[in-house]
Amino acid sequence: MEIIDVNERTEFGPEFMPRILRVKPEYKVPLICMEPGQEIKPHQSGTGIFYFISGSGVMTVEGKEFGVKAGKMVFIDKGEVRGIRATERLVAFAVSLG
Repeated sequence: MEIIDVNERTEFGPEFMPRILRVKPEYKVPLICMEPGQEIKPHQSGTGIFYFISGSGVMTVEGKEFGVKAGKMVFIDKGEVRGIRATERLVAFAVSLG
């Protein structure tokens, strides 16, 4: 078991860089801390579950844009193209499977 205080791990920088909270062969959990305008460019990956803790942004899935904000959870299927752009200071975490 491991308990992680996300507030203690939240950190912003001039360039977006995910902070890996935990990684195992079957999953990875990055913490996403973005300033307005920072983004994760659309890309393909495995199944992903995103939970938005604070702030807001735009998530692109398969070319369609969706507003995201604190309290929203997004499920992405394996192979779907996804990306995120912060419109205000944003904190989220993802669980990437496979």
